[in-house]
Amino acid sequence: MTDTPLVLDPTGADIQGESARIRARGPVTLVELPGEVRAWAITDQDILHTLLRDPRVSKDARQHWPDFISGKVGADWPLYTWVAVTNMFTAYGQDHTRLRKLVQPAFTGRRTQAMRPRVEGLAADLLDQLAQTPPGQPVDLRENYCYPLPIAVISELMGVPDTLHPGLRACVDGIFDTSLTAEQAMANFVEMQRILRELVAYRRDNPGDDMTSVLITHRDEDDGSSLTEQELVDTLLLVISAGHETTVNLLDQAIYLLLTQPEQYAKVVAGTVTWNEVVEEALRFEAPVAHLPLRYAVEDLDIDTPAGPVRIGRGEAILASYAAAGRDPKVHGDTADEFDIAREVKSHMAFGYGAHLCLGAPLARLEAHIALSALFERFPNMRLAKDPAELGTTSSFISNGHASLPVYLDS
Repeated sequence: MTDTPLVLDPTGADIQGESARIRARGPVTLVELPGEVRAWAITDQDILHTLLRDPRVSKDARQHWPDFISGKVGADWPLYTWVAVTNMFTAYGQDHTRLRKLVQPAFTGRRTQAMRPRVEGLAADLLDQLAQTPPGQPVDLRENYCYPLPIAVISELMGVPDTLHPGLRACVDGIFDTSLTAEQAMANFVEMQRILRELVAYRRDNPGDDMTSVLITHRDEDDGSSLTEQELVDTLLLVISAGHETTVNLLDQAIYLLLTQPEQYAKVVAGTVTWNEVVEEALRFEAPVAHLPLRYAVEDLDIDTPAGPVRIGRGEAILASYAAAGRDPKVHGDTADEFDIAREVKSHMAFGYGAHLCLGAPLARLEAHIALSALFERFPNMRLAKDPAELGTTSSFISNGHASLPVYLDS
């Protein structure tokens, strides 16, 4: 292992190639984020499992990241939003438990399954719109299918009025764009806060059967004892942004993989594998979130690796490299870099692990199963309208998706 960190490409142009280069340096190795911020990237699935359930690893920069506490990393850091918000994403210990309990009821198994008819209806409506595309004309599935389905689901769950959709979309895209300058990132953060406060004001005046109204009730009736105003706004930011970005990328990557590897799609058509298996292998092979910032060592952590022990010092930052962990050769052997929906072991960490396991994972899986099966049933002869090398990527080393996914819907 070298002490010189590998500098992450802020444009995310080669997520898997970069993940392989990180892994080649060791399962626990230094990388450099924008602003010359260093972190320990974890690419080994077993080590990541251990760290993510270790109480000596925190997500609270205010308590456990000296560079943030001292102001060395401040509001001028491009990834400030990822560490400065006050919600369950950045909470530690009892604060995390308190905040997670407020959101958890919206994502129970019963409520998730109750949303199935609505998801099916949204998918059918979008497919009807796609069917109006003139023959021979390409259509961007990321823009016209992968994105609108999950954003509609999470917006209904959260009670977001249509008037706020365009602004929210632009801001969420900006949060995940790691190529933004510090000034652009801060302007985006401020605008996102403004929109979310407008949402809170709207739902205070127009309460409904939605999560925003429920959280406002917790805030107002408890006089802030269980939820501060800033926690309320930042919780909305977390659920709205994380509630659709992962699913957009999951749909995007799954469709792309099946279109570029028709022998895999043939297994689905033949009935030898299920759509659930397609979803899990897509999550493993192309984790929708490639790297997730940040965690911090509450105390010195000594980690055994094949190359020898590595010490993550107290207060040092940790980067969960989910894309690399999904292709860990220790777990998946020599075929780790092959997309195979029939593989027996599809172990991945695409939705995190431990106390911070994504609450919306069952909903994302439900949406993906419905959306993929409906799409390929409706348009079984789809084909890409561009060479794969021309699709581009999202400008991010966090979000793992294509810039666009143009296809011809007919044969």
